[in-house]
Amino acid sequence: MPYFDAASAAPLHPVARQALLASLDEGWADPARLYREGRRARLLLDAAREAAAEAVGCRPDELVFTPSGTRAVHTGVSGALAGRRRVGDRLVVSAVEHSSVLHAAEAHAAAGGTVTEVPVGRSGAVDADGFASALGAGTALACLQSANHEVGTEQPVAEVAEACRAAGVPLLVDAAQSLGWGPVEGGWSLLAASAHKWGGPAGVGLLAVRKGVRFAPQGPADERESGRAPGFENLPGIVAAAASLRAVRAEAAAEGARLRALVDRIRVRVAELVPDVEVVGDPVRRLPHLVTFSCLYVDGETLLHELDREGFSVSSGSSCTSSTLTPSHVLRAMGVLSEGNVRVSLPAGTAAGDVDRFLDVLPGVVAGARERLGAPAGRAAAPAAGAGPLGVDGGTPGVDAGPLVVDALGKRCPIPVIELAKVIGGVPPGGTVTVLADDAAARLDIPAWCEMRGQEYVGEEPSARGGVAYVVRRVA
Repeated sequence: MPYFDAASAAPLHPVARQALLASLDEGWADPARLYREGRRARLLLDAAREAAAEAVGCRPDELVFTPSGTRAVHTGVSGALAGRRRVGDRLVVSAVEHSSVLHAAEAHAAAGGTVTEVPVGRSGAVDADGFASALGAGTALACLQSANHEVGTEQPVAEVAEACRAAGVPLLVDAAQSLGWGPVEGGWSLLAASAHKWGGPAGVGLLAVRKGVRFAPQGPADERESGRAPGFENLPGIVAAAASLRAVRAEAAAEGARLRALVDRIRVRVAELVPDVEVVGDPVRRLPHLVTFSCLYVDGETLLHELDREGFSVSSGSSCTSSTLTPSHVLRAMGVLSEGNVRVSLPAGTAAGDVDRFLDVLPGVVAGARERLGAPAGRAAAPAAGAGPLGVDGGTPGVDAGPLVVDALGKRCPIPVIELAKVIGGVPPGGTVTVLADDAAARLDIPAWCEMRGQEYVGEEPSARGGVAYVVRRVA
């Protein structure tokens, strides 16, 4: 069964498995003890730290191991903010950071701090000059991921790091998605990563803090890991994480080129094979193994289930697959389509034949899902005379007389967009359709649909019936 969700968790690398099993026999003792077993454990820990530091590009005494990548981020953010409390309380983050960074920002704001969110363009990247302009007086810390976890877009870390250096602000880089492919360029100050993203075991993260960065660890003091990661070290996991990081780095150039070619094939062929699809993220400055696309007129949950039945494990940023029922904050910040969203992230060793079979299966899966929802086939077609979705007809429930109003209140994505697509062809050029919707995804998907279909999104206004009224003017 092809596993295409390496961005969530990569399969355990063979080297990690070997190192894990070996260190279970050799590294079970307390590395802080002076007897033979403790000294052996300390040697393993020191060797793992040196290997990880070499891969990161820092000194061994600047790097500590944490119980997870999330813990590394939270420790890095809280420690840097506390260490620079006298400078100010402003935290600057991009709008597409991983939830671990955004949760840390929420906690900082709840404690009385200030958070500035830097927007991104449709590719998912920040503008380096725009980020620099956010580094105002009182900025204690800035955070920027090296590459996005949902769409693969690489961020201009080196340029932002230079701007931070000029402003005297430390930069924390979340390198979870990219560290297995290579070191993070630029003069960053703090870096966090997670082993299960590159084929190491789950439950191991790392945090690097450059010498000279003011840092005050929060919480009870602990003598382990420089006081920055309390508790007994998961030594077998740490050894396996460091060994696998070194191994994947040795393979990164060749495997990255191979997977990039497979991803390029997906990017091109999906747009050719599936009508009304938007491939999102930067086409060039991106991770080699990851591609994300969104399909009009279908919900992401259905696509994931149907692809799973066909033997493919993928993920999605659609609201339909989320317990919060809101679209992915990344897709929302980019202003791209969220419905029918599929993220494909290929693990090392993915066979070209598996990618070809995925491309063979996908069009039928999307077409079947659209047919069950009564969506337009291909490009949106005008409704037949006397008929319409949700009763789009004079005196039919759900539609007002006069200007066309489609009542999609209570309907989940992608129904509001489907109903809009069904009626737009019956509106004269220059005429408008108002869609009433209370699904949060409509605020993103209706403007994105207009962008894709060449129609004019007029805007939104309050609705007396509840929800929001989204107004679209027919152009094409």
